[in-house]
Amino acid sequence: MAAPVIETCYVACCPNRTPNVISWGRGGIIAFGTCTSVALYDPQERGVVAVLNGHTGRVNTVQWVHREDCAPESHLVSGGSDNRLIVWEAQNEKFVQLVECKGHTGPVCAVDAIYVEDSKILVASSASDSTVRLWLCNEANEAECLHTLSFGSSFMMDVALALLPGSRVPILACGGDNSQVHLYVSNGEQLHKAMTLQGHEDWIRGVAWASLGGELLLASCSQDCLIRVWRLCAKSGTDAHTEDDHTIIKMKEDVFEVKERDVSSVFAVSLETVLAGHENWVYGVHWQPPRYKGCELQQPLSLLSASMDKTMIIWAPEEGSGVWVEQVRVGEVGGNTLGFYGCQMSPDGSMIVAHAFHGALHLWCKEQDKEGQWRPGVVISGHFNAVQDLSWDPEGEFILSVGSDQTTRLFTPWRNQDAKQVTWHEISRPQIHGYDMQCLAMVGRFQFVSGADEKVLRVFQAPRNFVENFANISGTSREKLLTSSDSANLPEGASTPALGLSNKAVFQGDLAPKTNEGQFNSVSDQYQESYFHPLIMTEPPPEDHLLQNTLWPEVQKLYGHGFEMFCLASDSARTVVASACKASKAEHAAVLLWSTATWRQLQTLPCHTLTITQMAFSPDAQLLLAVSRDRTWSLWRRNLPTPESPEPRFSLYAHTGKDTAIHSRIIWSCDWSPDSKYFVTSSRDKKVIVWGPCRLGDPELPPEIKPCSSILDVGDSATAVAFCPVLCSDNSYLLAAGLECGRILLYRWSPGREPAGGHDWSSCGETDILQSHALTVKRLRWRPKAGRVGRENNKLDGQTDGETDVEEENSWVQLASASADHSVKIFNINKRAL
Repeated sequence: MAAPVIETCYVACCPNRTPNVISWGRGGIIAFGTCTSVALYDPQERGVVAVLNGHTGRVNTVQWVHREDCAPESHLVSGGSDNRLIVWEAQNEKFVQLVECKGHTGPVCAVDAIYVEDSKILVASSASDSTVRLWLCNEANEAECLHTLSFGSSFMMDVALALLPGSRVPILACGGDNSQVHLYVSNGEQLHKAMTLQGHEDWIRGVAWASLGGELLLASCSQDCLIRVWRLCAKSGTDAHTEDDHTIIKMKEDVFEVKERDVSSVFAVSLETVLAGHENWVYGVHWQPPRYKGCELQQPLSLLSASMDKTMIIWAPEEGSGVWVEQVRVGEVGGNTLGFYGCQMSPDGSMIVAHAFHGALHLWCKEQDKEGQWRPGVVISGHFNAVQDLSWDPEGEFILSVGSDQTTRLFTPWRNQDAKQVTWHEISRPQIHGYDMQCLAMVGRFQFVSGADEKVLRVFQAPRNFVENFANISGTSREKLLTSSDSANLPEGASTPALGLSNKAVFQGDLAPKTNEGQFNSVSDQYQESYFHPLIMTEPPPEDHLLQNTLWPEVQKLYGHGFEMFCLASDSARTVVASACKASKAEHAAVLLWSTATWRQLQTLPCHTLTITQMAFSPDAQLLLAVSRDRTWSLWRRNLPTPESPEPRFSLYAHTGKDTAIHSRIIWSCDWSPDSKYFVTSSRDKKVIVWGPCRLGDPELPPEIKPCSSILDVGDSATAVAFCPVLCSDNSYLLAAGLECGRILLYRWSPGREPAGGHDWSSCGETDILQSHALTVKRLRWRPKAGRVGRENNKLDGQTDGETDVEEENSWVQLASASADHSVKIFNINKRAL
């Protein structure tokens, strides 16, 4: 089999902001819903193994179908806002869609599944149509709805399935907004209500079964901040009918009867314990998974709970007394975020994970040598809403991205001494804003400009603390980095004032503790403004550090636009930044140019009549290209500097009009060839066109810029396009086009070939169903140079530093993509395999 042209190097994503959306399998893989996909994440390798695309609405609930022998699962069930359930099956180490269950009329919010006789899967699902449905998926890959329970105007928040002890009869527990746990028993065709468990005083958020020898334990958690554990056991025929002995004090038992093949058996349910320790709504409970000791299966008596008070607690009975107590409590302190939506425990009980209100995962690992000690672990993170724009730094060492989740995030590879390969992580969150972010442009290595749904542009500069930590994590020399970024007057870090939007710089002097304890000079001294604490990182930081200690200080605000910002570009000489905002009139649809030296506005470039959607400076910094919603493009050239105006000025060089515009719909994207000779435009009309040649000769002569390529039809709205900065072996250009459906296509374009028959284009690869985005590709950016980040200069032990290794590494190029499906992806593309 030939080497694949495109391989996925990194996926940055995070769980959806709903309960029940994460499930930890016995094979060690964490499955979680992210936007409309299901991501499979390996916490040991620290990477996404696969992304399953199938739902058309947000995925709200995910559940592995656990096997009784505790082997790694081969089935996974997910439910979404498209009112559907999908059962996925592992085939040849890849998960494929096995069967879908349609019938709910509202978004599915909870699901559970078990195996019943002959490997059939019994699935229970709850939805916001106030019903709980029971489905049976048979070997013929058909799903039938066995039963529908209607709860009138109540909603069931969670469902849990188990098999009654000593029999193969399924029992279903549902908990919802009527503060009761309902138990139902199935007798093949019908579901019968066995009983209702009273006690909680607010909505029930989670229910979970654990099988313990001949008994079942049911844990339920609620918004009354309490967790209740119920014990269900079989009663023998004699003790079912004995008279109550009033001399013994014991918990009240509720009894129900089950008929299986004409044999009647009786079961009793009693309250085992009530666990109080959380100070806010308890959203999730999860039993430690059973495991084999020798040849017998053991269920550890250990229960994990997660709450909106930002803590997770592990509960277990005390040895000796058997009283349930809190064993471990972990969590977050500070910050202005809400708490946890749910929790899971790893198969061996050595790791626990919670997912939070802002989509972040929080992982803790048990310390091997210290009893009862847990420490935060490194875990995946990403945007929790659409990613709008991204950019590589000029050296191609890290990526910055902005999204509708109001954050700017920085991703880079971590050269970890212990790990076999380099893994990518989010190591800084330079901007946490109050508006949805829209665009960004890097100005040099450690400075960027960003625009949001506001009229102001903001300029950020990396603090010293970031430069030092970036050096530690990426394995670069700190001295080299600090000399490249004028380190003498760099602030230590940044923090946001309590009611502010701007990140204020924190300098060395601000970190010194006040000497006169108890004596406050002013009111402001009592309430410390800065929440920043400098960190020395040797590994990627957990979420609470990202929120508070990795901000970049804002150094400038740029005023001038009349509407919300839409796009930004900066030139390779780092002298000019161009910006444009949303516009429905020509007066607002002008490009503003800013000097990066003084951050003054240099020029206004009017030409378009509607919003400019994207801009790009040519690699030689001589030309600026803008494309617009008015279906035309404009090209501006840099004037020669004169003694009167030493600052750069641009003048209109060429543009298309109504009659010369080949595109018939909005032009979404544009980019330049690496030699500054050609540029490419892509549009909603599914066309991709290369224009040129741009030869800067006599400024008096009108330029002859026309389509140089045949019109390439990509079959869907082309929302992003990018020229690879490295040419192919035959000197043809490599292009990537991103589509509205989420696919990314690769093409080679040969300018010498005859464009008439479309022979100048050759398709050389595309992302497959597992690699593609689930929604629109918003931005594509190639790494500025050849090779894969983190692979260039770290040879494996025993390797000779031969020419072949360098040559082999230079045959790879990297492409980063941002999408409306909340993910940032990085692809490795092998030019030899093209």
